[in-house]
Amino acid sequence: MQSLAMIDNWPVPTATAAVVRADGTVLGRHGPTAHRFLLASVTKPLAAYAALVAYEEGAVELDEPAGPEGSTVRHLLAHTSGLAFDEHRVTAPPGTRRLYSNAGFEVLGDHIAKATEIPFPEYLRQAVLEPLGMTATTLDGSPARDGVSTVDDLARFAAEVQAPRLLDPRTVLEAQSVVHPGLKGVLPGYGHQNPNDWGLGFEIRDHKSPHWTGSSSSPATFGHFGQSGTFLWIDPAAGAACVALTDRAFGPWAAEVWPPFTDAVLAELKA
Repeated sequence: MQSLAMIDNWPVPTATAAVVRADGTVLGRHGPTAHRFLLASVTKPLAAYAALVAYEEGAVELDEPAGPEGSTVRHLLAHTSGLAFDEHRVTAPPGTRRLYSNAGFEVLGDHIAKATEIPFPEYLRQAVLEPLGMTATTLDGSPARDGVSTVDDLARFAAEVQAPRLLDPRTVLEAQSVVHPGLKGVLPGYGHQNPNDWGLGFEIRDHKSPHWTGSSSSPATFGHFGQSGTFLWIDPAAGAACVALTDRAFGPWAAEVWPPFTDAVLAELKA
């Protein structure tokens, strides 16, 4: 795909990207796709997928108590537990605001580790990484932000999410559907959004503006971006997903180059 070459003009030391369809066909690769990058918050969809495996295995229930009083596993996954951004401090009653929370994902990881009696990084490896052949991906620390991976590995994950083998497709459909519709909140890096829609571990584009995806991205697009200059989106309308990893922290440069890049990828997919 010629559009992927646009990453060569990004103001970053290293960038790599790929586009993959649901059947696992990689439509294009560009850059060092086997190079390992810090994922930052692109770790969260991986952690969420492991949490959903734990749910299907019967280790946890989505609506069982977890985190602050009144909060559940579902609240933690959907950033509605009321926990603060980076502190284990309650700032709102569960289910009332969309408070993007690294702390919430850390509580989630601890909850699953206790339920399964397996440290969460090891559970993630056994439940998701190993079955998908994601041998270059590791988690050493917080399930909110400490993943390391490659474009090649994340392309495998993106194919799985589009055509699930590890989970019931109905569970993945729930994960990409809005949880607690209508809640306002801040999308990190992009300010207040009303509504600020999320599924279970995945951010949902809907009609957010500004946004890190493209102007031609469908409202059903879901995924995540990371403060390490990384993103993964899946656009069901386009029937494809895109992964891009860099080694420059997110900032105005990303907000400038990511949307036109996505629009170029989508235009090439339609051509």
